[in-house]
Formats: sequence, structure tokens, C-alpha cells
Amino acid sequence: MRPLVATVDLAAIVHNYRLAKRCAPGRQAFAVVKANAYGHGVREVVSALHEEADGFAVASLEEAAEVRALHGEARILLLEGCFAAEELPMAAQLNLDLVLQGCEQVEALLAARLPRPLNVWLKLDSGMHRLGLAADAVRALHPRLRGAAQVAELNLMSHFACADERGHALTEAQLECFLDLLDLDFDQRSLANSAALLTIPAAHMDWLRPGIMLYGATPFAELSAAELGLRPVMSLTAQLIAVREVAAGESVGYGASWVAERPSRIGTVSCGYADGYPRHAPSGTPLLVGGQRAALVGRVSMDMLTVDLTDLPEARVGDAVELWGASLPVDEVAQAAGTIGYELLTKVTARVPRRYTQG
Repeated sequence: MRPLVATVDLAAIVHNYRLAKRCAPGRQAFAVVKANAYGHGVREVVSALHEEADGFAVASLEEAAEVRALHGEARILLLEGCFAAEELPMAAQLNLDLVLQGCEQVEALLAARLPRPLNVWLKLDSGMHRLGLAADAVRALHPRLRGAAQVAELNLMSHFACADERGHALTEAQLECFLDLLDLDFDQRSLANSAALLTIPAAHMDWLRPGIMLYGATPFAELSAAELGLRPVMSLTAQLIAVREVAAGESVGYGASWVAERPSRIGTVSCGYADGYPRHAPSGTPLLVGGQRAALVGRVSMDMLTVDLTDLPEARVGDAVELWGASLPVDEVAQAAGTIGYELLTKVTARVPRRYTQG
């Protein structure tokens, strides 16, 4: 087997979920487990949170069915709603909480014959302009849905565009847009993602939606996960599989894009872009070799990458390499690569074995 593994600390996920709940006492929280629990393994994450989570949030009916098979009682929020009217009976059979994010979805629900009514979340477009209904449309649809046989709870939700940029003017405008509708009779309300949950108490409402924070990464550029009290969850670790000497003026990797400015010692690591490591990561991106910092050099290959070991003379073939994890925050690697921790975590591919621990 290739010496590469993603180790997932399930106890850290439980810790991070409990931290989310402590930030907003008395509120309930949907643990967001879409996209295979952000690449961590939805079965294992849901099982770890089975006794903790008030509910789970997913992006598709297929994801909802997988979570329902693991947890027969939890509320499951279908974040984008049903993509076709034909999905509505299955949503009812699975007893989902259903988002309605457009007039077409509203009309499809009101025309449906369902085995049971659904908890409905009207999604307000409060300013992100991706999904959701305008405030006027929410007001117009409210009485129709409140009296509909297909509706059990009638709830209101929205989503922030810039909550990760503290003090952004759009965040305040979105919050005001949401609050302006609370004269209407809604059973439950939900607005706070990870960033808002951590820094905007006025957005906490009834239900929280922690996502990236569950997985030990920060939603903020200027606040680290450690500063927020979060514990890292995934450690992506590989090995040095080769070491060689390279003369000054010699190049390393595809395209000869990195040229040694001094006699250099170059290590080859068993991880590449087919494993989910970003191909666009530039030379200088940090990684740890035997617990010591080193820098990526040259282009990332499909199955391998190369690292400058010149200042680590003791490094040898077989040494452990941490691409990110408990000792090297995924957010630091993401920043060096010009992306965000969300992308790195969700892109770890299926060929990387996951190993699960309890701390």
C-alpha cells in the first residue's frame, strides 16, 4: 500500500460540535455533513455525533438517505430542497426538513400529495443572491404555506455571504433583512453558519448550522482554529520515498519550474494531486518532515511531490511527512496555496484510506 493516510479524530469532531453549542446556549444545531462530511466520511462522522447532534444538514436526497439510514430519529435538513417534484414523496418518507428556495419548489410542494407533512424552511435571499426568495415573496407565500396540508412546521432561514469578514457591511444588511420578517409567524429560525455562530450572537436564532468549524478549520483569515478553541480533525500524512542530491542550477519536477540556487537535498513524498493535494500549490508551501518544517519545491505531480531537505540533513527515506493536520493547520497550507481549508478537506480523494481514531 502507498504510505499515505488521512487520519480522522472523531473525538475532535465531538469537541468542535460541543464548542458550537456552547457559543449559543439553548440553541439547537444542524451538523453540516454534506460532501461526505467535508471529505471526512459521513458514516463515521454521523455515528460519532449520533448522541450529540440535534440534526444534520445535507445537500442532496442521496446524502439525506445515507444519513437517515444511520440515524432514524434526527432531523435532517435538505439544504437546497428537492431538485424535482418527483423527489418530494421520498423526502416525506425520509421525514426530512425541506428547504424551499424558489417559487418553483413552493408550487411543487403545494401541488404534491405526500404521505406526511414536512417541516419546511423558507429560504430568504437576504443579500447573497445565490438561492432564496425575496422578502416580498416570503410575505406573499407565508399564508399559503401556513395553511397547507403538506406543511408541518413553517420555518425561516437565510445564509450569510460575508460573515467570515468581520465588520462587513453586507452582513449587517442581511441580518436586518432577516429580522424584518420576524413579525410573521414562523416556528423556527436559522441564520448562523460557522462564522456567524462564532462572532455574531444576534444571528444565533433557534437553529445553528456549524460546518467548517466541526472539522477543525477556521472560517476566518485572521483568526486561527486554535485561537477559536477548535481541535484539528484530519491529519494527511505520507512518507519520504526517495532522497537525492541536486547541484546548483539543476531543476526539479515537471516543467523545470524550480531551479536549485545552491547544492540541495531533495525528498520525494508519496502524495500528489490525484490524492487531493492542490496541484497549484507553489514552491514554499509548508509541510512537516519528521516533525520539522520544510518547503514544497517544484510542481506537484499526480502521485508525488518534492520537498527541499537541504536544511534537514537527518531526514531519511521512510520519515513521516505531514501535509496538514495536528501539527500543521490545514488553513495555513490552504493560504499558501491560494485557497481555503474547505477545498483541501473536501478534495481528499477516495483512494486515500481514512483511519479513524478517538483522539
